[in-house]
Amino acid sequence: MDQPLPTDLSAFLHLGVALAIGLLVGLERGWRGRDLEEHGRAAGFRTYGLAGLLGGISGSLAGVAGGVVLAASLLAFAAAFTLFHWREAERYQAVSVTSVIAGLATFGLGALAVIGPVELAIAGAVAMTVLLSLRETLHGWVARLTWEELRAVLTLLVMTFLLLPILPDRPIDPWQALIPREIWLYAILMTSLSFAGYVAVRLMDPRLGILVTAAAGGLASSTATTLTFSRLAAGPRLPRNTVSVLAAGVLVSSSVMLARVGVVTSLLNPAIFATILLPLMAGIVSMLAGAAALIFLRAGDTPDAPDLGITIDNPLAIGSSLRLTAFIAAVTLAARIVKDAFGESGLYSVAAVSGLADVDAITISLSRLETDTAIAATGILIAVAVNTASKAVMSVIVGGLPIGLRVGVVSTLAIGAGLLVLA
Repeated sequence: MDQPLPTDLSAFLHLGVALAIGLLVGLERGWRGRDLEEHGRAAGFRTYGLAGLLGGISGSLAGVAGGVVLAASLLAFAAAFTLFHWREAERYQAVSVTSVIAGLATFGLGALAVIGPVELAIAGAVAMTVLLSLRETLHGWVARLTWEELRAVLTLLVMTFLLLPILPDRPIDPWQALIPREIWLYAILMTSLSFAGYVAVRLMDPRLGILVTAAAGGLASSTATTLTFSRLAAGPRLPRNTVSVLAAGVLVSSSVMLARVGVVTSLLNPAIFATILLPLMAGIVSMLAGAAALIFLRAGDTPDAPDLGITIDNPLAIGSSLRLTAFIAAVTLAARIVKDAFGESGLYSVAAVSGLADVDAITISLSRLETDTAIAATGILIAVAVNTASKAVMSVIVGGLPIGLRVGVVSTLAIGAGLLVLA
């Protein structure tokens, strides 16, 4: 039977964690300043390690002498650390407060490792170190974002937090189908998922390749990704092996769309998610297997496809958000009216028509509609199948037979696999 650690050993372990936190941060800071001359930087690997240990010791003393000791230690450390960094900034003509903040945070996390939850201190240290190490990456992302994109995010956040309190949380239509607050929340959920893919496409290094771009594009808009790759495949004298990779990209983006449907249904209606999980998995596996086969069976090396930029409207732009909200409301209302007029089986026709344009709206509508779980699940799968088939047709029309046949054959196999599992 495990015995609790003795108090003195426990104190040693907590101080050890405080020291380890400082050394972790110091490793990143020291590596970043490794090119500076000896004694040319205010703080490095050892200094941050000592800062973490000092925080831990101050936290231990605070448990005996009170919080005044911790506050005084923090103020003294902050003054000394800031002074030395100020001298360093004067010497190298560099202005940055990051190292000062990192030093203060290291001291605080060292104290937290002793007087608070040690797991929280470790998690904070890891998060801070990762954030510090991503300086160039984060600066590059910020540089690539436009003011219009940032303004769209801010405007939508303001509208959401201002609108939600005043939007009705009860049905406002005779069919008791439209609840404005719910519909707006669902629209925000979908646009947030799309925006994650949109940002990935905008900020991604094009050298990462077609398949990675296709996965990010599928999260934002699998339809836009299909159009872009199909247009590329229609280029003059494009090598056959490149067409195969572009077709694989279309299939990867479609598989991400299927995964997205699974995520949404799992959040809105776990019972439906349990019903459609295996068919969706069958479709995803089939598409990914087909994409892998297209890449593996191609002949020769594949050159980079020209202009991999995917044209996707910012999903958080007010116009895009309002259009999606209106479409969700229209599909929700149509589903309720058809259900009342023709019974639950009439929902299948609504699902098929909706799937031609988008699967998000019908997924949300059927997930929240009071109907039989099997019928709602079947409706969602019909929309997914129609949407998948429409992308195959789109590939033929836009990109021609070479890419269309590849996408069409694998898509048909994926739909068949899903139907087989469902049956």
